[in-house]
Amino acid sequence: MLLKTLPGESHPLGATVEHNGVNFCLFSKHATAVELLLFDQPNAPQPIDTIPLDPQLNRTHYYWHIFIPELQAGQVYAYRVDGPYTPEKGHRFDKNKVLLDPYGKAIVGSSIYNRNAARQPGDNCAQALRNVVIDNSNYDWEGDRPLRLHYSESVIYEMHVGGFTRNPNSGLSPEKRGTFAGLIEKIPYLKNLGITAVELLPVHYFDPEDAMPGLTNYWGYSTINFFTPHRSYSSDKSVLGPINEFRDMVKALHKAGIEVILDVVFNHTAEGDERGATLCFRGIDNETYYILEPDLIHYKNYSGCGNTFRGNHPIVGRLILDCLRYWVTEMHVDGFRFDLASVLTRDAKGNPLENRQTHTPDILWSIESDPALAGTKLIAEAWDAAGLYDVGRFVELADWFAEWNGPFRDDVRRFIKGDAGMVPCLAARILGSPDIYHRIDTDVNRSINFITCHDGFSLNDLVSYNEKHNEANKENSRDGANDNYSWNCGIEGETDDPKIEALRLQQIKNFLTILFISQGTPMILMGDEVRHTRKGNNNVYCQDNELNWFDWEEVDRQFDLWCFVRRLIHFIQGLQLFRQEERLEVTYASLHHPYISWHGTELGKPDWSDYSRCLAFSLRHPDADEHLHVMLNSYWKPLEFELPVLGHGESWYRVIDTALPLSETFCELDAAYQVKTQIYEVQARSCVILMVQPI
Repeated sequence: MLLKTLPGESHPLGATVEHNGVNFCLFSKHATAVELLLFDQPNAPQPIDTIPLDPQLNRTHYYWHIFIPELQAGQVYAYRVDGPYTPEKGHRFDKNKVLLDPYGKAIVGSSIYNRNAARQPGDNCAQALRNVVIDNSNYDWEGDRPLRLHYSESVIYEMHVGGFTRNPNSGLSPEKRGTFAGLIEKIPYLKNLGITAVELLPVHYFDPEDAMPGLTNYWGYSTINFFTPHRSYSSDKSVLGPINEFRDMVKALHKAGIEVILDVVFNHTAEGDERGATLCFRGIDNETYYILEPDLIHYKNYSGCGNTFRGNHPIVGRLILDCLRYWVTEMHVDGFRFDLASVLTRDAKGNPLENRQTHTPDILWSIESDPALAGTKLIAEAWDAAGLYDVGRFVELADWFAEWNGPFRDDVRRFIKGDAGMVPCLAARILGSPDIYHRIDTDVNRSINFITCHDGFSLNDLVSYNEKHNEANKENSRDGANDNYSWNCGIEGETDDPKIEALRLQQIKNFLTILFISQGTPMILMGDEVRHTRKGNNNVYCQDNELNWFDWEEVDRQFDLWCFVRRLIHFIQGLQLFRQEERLEVTYASLHHPYISWHGTELGKPDWSDYSRCLAFSLRHPDADEHLHVMLNSYWKPLEFELPVLGHGESWYRVIDTALPLSETFCELDAAYQVKTQIYEVQARSCVILMVQPI
């Protein structure tokens, strides 16, 4: 097919639909030749047209570009890029490999894709993914806008799009299971639970074949393209299906008052190390997109996944920024959680930036200062896989970021487990971690508090297993964290012993209670509200089965626990005490400011010793007339706690006692038990919340 072509423009990058054709633009500093491949079908084994780009006409500086009149949206395309194959100089060009456009907005070819063909020598065209030219301008958003909820009013639900509705017992039709459309069907469930934001595990197009033989990269932390929704998450199999169905989901969640936060993986890609696949970046300009070892042959591996994306290189940083803008402006998402975000605090050679307290990495400053991203939630997993740990420092580097509070997870686990010396740490976590977050001008809710997340044990398994059981991952259980701070309550794994089951349930309630009464933004893991189990596997990234799938039958079986979680969320979110953006004042009396006062079993005498396993505190908001007293006992025997003396006409009422049967654990204030004594016996390994009400 003979096509008329014009030189084209060097901006914008990617494939851009204009009124009379399509402009293509690709960055490659070191390429010597570029070919644009056009296909007449998504799965066509060979292109219908191969257009070589003339370095004299179709290249401006490092940008290769061409304009094709009369070409339209829907055109399937890809590239071949030639240049030196000199790994010792950082270059790995291979003219036989079909490459994706880093700025492509849609991908097809998943049914013919073969990762091995991209790893081995030779032409992989018949088994390669390819892009599609799209035009986003025709979608009807119906006036939708990002919600811009404050952290102080947020409850985050970390979830996997596929796993949420993949189970046949989800009640959905087969074509909707595990899709954006399936999630739409379940929005009433999330709304009823009290969720205000879903944090979606990666939805960018990823490589499911990047796993051990016979397994699947299910979680999606193996990105191939950062601009494209993953095709298997769409029930609509048309070219634009994943894009429109994703936008339908965002629009529907927004109508329900629920924000959408994307887990983004700008620390590595699916191409892996020097033995990996050539899919996109490696074949376009390897030395630009990846941080290389000094020998330039091997890859720096700060991600633990074979390579490290070079975020603080100007070209890669621009791609990251353009990508974030795209998902906010064109797809209307509300925020991002940056996987292994400390990688982005390394310079273009991989070194931790000098004097990071005063020098913000370029990419972080670019993200923070971009007007299109203003007001967007930015959440850092503030560490990487090579030992760089920035919890507490990331918010010093980047004012607008929040952080996953890893110490909150660990310290609360250890306190509930009954470890010695944890009371001071627990108090700091409850107060918003002032020992970690020193800046008083930062919203205390930028600490994202969690007990569990996709990584590690589920909440049920945290109280059911002492050791990880990852045999199904085919790595001899070398994978997954070893330090889980878990306790099986007496028996490893599942049991019918009623005493152990009762203790496990009580511990689950303890975890949830502490999570929601602490200053900061709470995040819960999908399925924890119904005791989802992963059978002791603490790294189920490669399990496309019931270990990852939400079990909808558990909603009925664990209905009392589900109701407890729902009531706890609604109770806490309804109080001004837990909507503060400033850290609570630590005092024993304040006329005007919300405050906290610490106690032990005796009033005003908290026990900070290594032997202590209990803590009590009072919370008061004078203007809102809210007054709570909380007692936490991780000791293995009951303890008697003194209660604060109240004024005339007031009394303490028991809202929560985790030692009570599940149906009685939470009591609404209008039906709550009145505490008429000045002593309350808190049972072993339990939590109690009292609230003042007029008699």
